[in-house]
Amino acid sequence: MYETHYHRPKDAAEAARLFSAGEDARYLAGGMTLLPTMKQRLAAPSDVIDVRRLPELKGIAVSGDAVTIGAATSHAEVNASAEVKRAIPALAQLAGLIGDPAVRHMGTIGGSLANNDPAADYPAAVMALNATIRTDKRTIAAEDFFTGLFATALEPGELILSVSFPIPEKAGYAKFDNPASRYAMAGVFVAKLKDGAIRVGVTGAHGDGVFRANGIEQALTGSWSPEAVEPVTVSADGMLADIHGSAAYRANLVKVMAKRAVAAAG
Repeated sequence: MYETHYHRPKDAAEAARLFSAGEDARYLAGGMTLLPTMKQRLAAPSDVIDVRRLPELKGIAVSGDAVTIGAATSHAEVNASAEVKRAIPALAQLAGLIGDPAVRHMGTIGGSLANNDPAADYPAAVMALNATIRTDKRTIAAEDFFTGLFATALEPGELILSVSFPIPEKAGYAKFDNPASRYAMAGVFVAKLKDGAIRVGVTGAHGDGVFRANGIEQALTGSWSPEAVEPVTVSADGMLADIHGSAAYRANLVKVMAKRAVAAAG
């Protein structure tokens, strides 16, 4: 057994100080990834800093043309939020499709984004809605945040405080999930923003993680309908291939899920 020190800071500033003082510190948000890796001895942090209860990381607010969600807000809270359901119904639906009830009540949006699992759901919404991630140091645009498999633009010790989603004209999400893990084998979030821009975020399918489906975006710009997606060819290059499905299979799933997402958006 290895030794680790557990901390529960009172605010983000104290959390940052504790992180800097630790030899190999980690933030704990929902613990959906950190705790299992610690149990398997794949991670052995010197300090675990629990940020889940920090007031400045909690809550959901609708202001102007955006929905802002605190980083420590659970998936279940996003799914149940009347404000999110009114402003961006597809985002509430997405949160309700994550894992199982235990995961949804413990997992947080900030933890999910910081971990950037290639099959996580939220990255697709962040990319499609052109969200902004606010940290204790700066704000980061969606396009700049995700940098690769389990990799983000976050610097060591940088803490996500909230995520702000512009309210779209229309949006929809559909995913084909692994029945055991509920992770997306292909999840597609489509959005028609209020400025007319069409954005499509795809998760679960590509080896580099979340990406924008430019071909589908162009097709939907011409005609917002499931039928407009039909002629689009989604390349299998770089797609994940494993026991659950080949690269070509996942490429086809992206197209099918995009059509379903558009139909759900209306």
